[in-house]
Amino acid sequence: MKLTALAFAASLAGPVLVAGAPRVVQVHPSDIRPRRVGGARIKLPQVHNDNFRQHGKGPRALAKVYEKYGIEMPQELVVVLQKILEDLGIEPTLKTVPGFKSHSAGSPYTNETDDQGEVSAVPQLFDVEYLAPVEIGTPPQTLMLNFDTGSSDLWVFSSETPSRLQGGQKLYQIQDSTTSKRLANHTWSIQYGDGSRSAGNVYLDTVSVGGVTVFQQAVESATTVSSSFTADAASSGLLGLAFDSINQVRPNKQKTFISNALESLEMGLFTANLKKAEPTAAGNYNFGFIDETEFTGPLSFIDVNTTRGFWEFQASGFSIQSNANSSSNTSSMFVPVAHSAIADTGTTLLLLPAAIAQAYYWQVPSARSSAVVGGWVFPCNATLPDLTLHIGTYKAVVPGELIKFAPADTDDFETATVCYGGVQSSSGMPFAIYGDVFLKAQFTVFDVEGHQLGFAPKPEL
Repeated sequence: MKLTALAFAASLAGPVLVAGAPRVVQVHPSDIRPRRVGGARIKLPQVHNDNFRQHGKGPRALAKVYEKYGIEMPQELVVVLQKILEDLGIEPTLKTVPGFKSHSAGSPYTNETDDQGEVSAVPQLFDVEYLAPVEIGTPPQTLMLNFDTGSSDLWVFSSETPSRLQGGQKLYQIQDSTTSKRLANHTWSIQYGDGSRSAGNVYLDTVSVGGVTVFQQAVESATTVSSSFTADAASSGLLGLAFDSINQVRPNKQKTFISNALESLEMGLFTANLKKAEPTAAGNYNFGFIDETEFTGPLSFIDVNTTRGFWEFQASGFSIQSNANSSSNTSSMFVPVAHSAIADTGTTLLLLPAAIAQAYYWQVPSARSSAVVGGWVFPCNATLPDLTLHIGTYKAVVPGELIKFAPADTDDFETATVCYGGVQSSSGMPFAIYGDVFLKAQFTVFDVEGHQLGFAPKPEL
């Protein structure tokens, strides 16, 4: 496909969502100074999990986004997911519940910390989840939790979770913690787009991550759990890293772990350096510091809009490197498609406005949007072009190799002829979602105190 396809994509994009390009400020890492000398640093290295079942990986990842954000699934994706669940021996109980909600405000607690610490993280479900050990209670109980910048609750499977809803997870044994205290008259509830719900009671207890300790952290104990979480034996719950305003505790919202831990950290931020889950190329999350060896050049910072509680920013458009399989020798050109987006470590895919997804796959011979698998697919032997996402003056390159996401017609890349794309349409969603496909390509700084995101290229994938 030629430049005319990109021009047509611009016409498909509709009206620009924001006026003017977002402001980007470049900062050299040597100019970033710790605000609390001697504060804590936490390093969470990523480790590959070999127990993932490949079957239906692509559609499952897409369906998880609809479920997570409480958005009605397209009917064709519901049908695809039902078939995948049947193949996996999981009873499908899918419903469609439309709606998207945003919320507001939380309350403070105290904390303290050791000087620094390190804790291992484990990608679960073949790059779908990134788990890390979190210590809860006194004496500490270690649970593996999913660190998620797209939510703001610390909730866990516990001794209050009915046995029929457990799937082998390690439980938070509330009665065994001498510092656990029930937060009277407080409950939590999260509704998902497939009609399922996780909910329960709220406790205040001691929580430690990599040596950073928060006292009286709100720990949400599950008395009801969505079946999608029950099926994941490795994960005992979530630790949300979005903003306090979308915490789901009622009647009084509670602060996230990162909000409570800020004063203990050397810097009021954390970074994501996610990579392909390979033992030789482990990625990591860092809390409280910026490791200059993990990126090249200056950091490009952009303001975050916290109105909806997410790490939301404005992106300007895209360009696509000409495909090596194409007979055209045309170079890439910038196509303005301004859109709101969020940076979300808890989403595997890169979900972009339909015009961008379509324009990208038009550059891939024989790529198509398939109802059979519920998304964009292409021949596995295709050479995928790089996709450049423009965020103001910053150009974030997503290599084509990361967009080859999953086998679609078999469960193994070696035997598959059709592959599922890591870029899919965000149509029907309130924003684009820059998930792990994007975050594996870009070193990302989540500046909690400054309400900014910072991006920089990596030395290598």
